Amino acid sequence: MALCRLIAGRPPLLELLQHASATQRVPNLLLAALHDRVLASPMHEFGQYFPSVGGTRAPDAALPAVFDAFVATQGDALTALLASRHTQTNEIGRCAVLWPALCALAARSGQRRLALLDFGCSAGLNLGVDHYRYDYGAFTLGADDAPAVPTIACQLAGAQTPALRDSERSAPLLVVRAGVDPAPVDVFDATQRRWLRACVWPYDRERATRLDLALAIAQRERFAAYRCDDCAAAIKPWLDTLPADVLPVIFNSWVLHYFDAATRQAHVSFMRELVQRRGIVWLSAEGAHIPLGDAPFEPVGDARVSDDALAKGTQWWLASPGADTPALTLLARSHPHGRWLQWL
Repeated sequence: MALCRLIAGRPPLLELLQHASATQRVPNLLLAALHDRVLASPMHEFGQYFPSVGGTRAPDAALPAVFDAFVATQGDALTALLASRHTQTNEIGRCAVLWPALCALAARSGQRRLALLDFGCSAGLNLGVDHYRYDYGAFTLGADDAPAVPTIACQLAGAQTPALRDSERSAPLLVVRAGVDPAPVDVFDATQRRWLRACVWPYDRERATRLDLALAIAQRERFAAYRCDDCAAAIKPWLDTLPADVLPVIFNSWVLHYFDAATRQAHVSFMRELVQRRGIVWLSAEGAHIPLGDAPFEPVGDARVSDDALAKGTQWWLASPGADTPALTLLARSHPHGRWLQWL
């Protein structure tokens, strides 16, 4: 909060956001750019205020002068970051919903051999969904507990916990996995990894540790993340490469949110046609303002998660081939970063 106040009082610094693309002129991008420069220069006095580089200093009377001195040395670097980067959460917390969703899909379809394509994959960390451990409080799913395995805590809301607990009885086998993105993050590039860490709040050591573990898994497994200027155009060629005995799953999470209305509608129409004609499954996790179908909301009165949060949460839609048009099922509602889950 102290940093935000300092930035708000410095119009020249705010004006640097004009170097960003129109959809990225948001405070979080500037905060991430500043954090990136701290991670790159941890010995500067300004780093003493950042827990992410070992700092323990609380905001004090010296902070404004220290901040100004730091910014004075980072102007060009900040401008370059704002012009070339965008906010990337790479939040594997969403996998706490993705994993049981894939398990449910395997159970419903009777096909446990899946091919997963992450549409808008960034660093492709969601592709490691079967390598993570999920702690829902009363039970866990996913990988066994081990030092190199990220554990994702997810608060449950609603009454469908038995179905969620039992979902792993049909755990899928991810035979093929890949991601497509206009600007995929190279997990072997130290500068790009640093940017991912910069997009994590400096005080959130749990998420930072989880990110580092997920990056290590991605490096070890070498998940394929392809650069595509037109990611939608890459789907059909990818489908053509798959073995005949797998069920293709196209997954997106908080990607359509960044499309303008016309592009989003065109993409939805394209995916619906692809589901019906090619027999694939589409799993879409987007904000409640981008519903794929009719999802009337009934308050559940759960003290753990407010009804308002549930109503505004991420909607997890499953589209599968139907008689004439794709069949749509709302599998879950969740926090945008997977901190809570209502399993439907």
